[in-house]
Amino acid sequence: MVRIIEVVAHRSEWAADFVAESSRLRDVFGSRALTIDHIGSTAVVGLAAKPVIDILVVLDSTADIGAFSTGMEQLGYVVRGECLDAEIPGSVGRFYFSKDVAGQRTHQVHTCASGHAEISDLLVLRDYLRAHPGAAKEYARVKVESVAHSTEGSVGYMRAKANTVRALLASARQWKRR
Repeated sequence: MVRIIEVVAHRSEWAADFVAESSRLRDVFGSRALTIDHIGSTAVVGLAAKPVIDILVVLDSTADIGAFSTGMEQLGYVVRGECLDAEIPGSVGRFYFSKDVAGQRTHQVHTCASGHAEISDLLVLRDYLRAHPGAAKEYARVKVESVAHSTEGSVGYMRAKANTVRALLASARQWKRR
């Protein structure tokens, strides 16, 4: 089934939604969670986004990631694993949980072990967009256009904005090095 994607104007409640959900996640992951960060477009004030809170949980280790499945399921999450066989595959060592309420995606949790290569990219892209409102505005335009022209749901949306994300990430990495 193709999941309908919408991009909406930034909502001020997203920050509070993250804080509330991160508290529940802290109960599941406990001291094993080294950090819990709000990532993605909903973490950038003023940026239009899918109304889905993306959260990055960095653990001391993911060797026993299955130990958290029951706790995540009790919070309403679906345990997705690494999603390596998805149409747009995930990454080895990055575990994914999704929560839908009334048929709508509300939260996505990305879980990695400390030192995973993607942690830095997820955080620096967020920070770059926060620090560069012009880049965030252009990214929002691309996202709205990607939704308008995609008939493939989330896969089409991700493909349509992929080049822009790659370019933004390259700029963000360069910005971080300065």
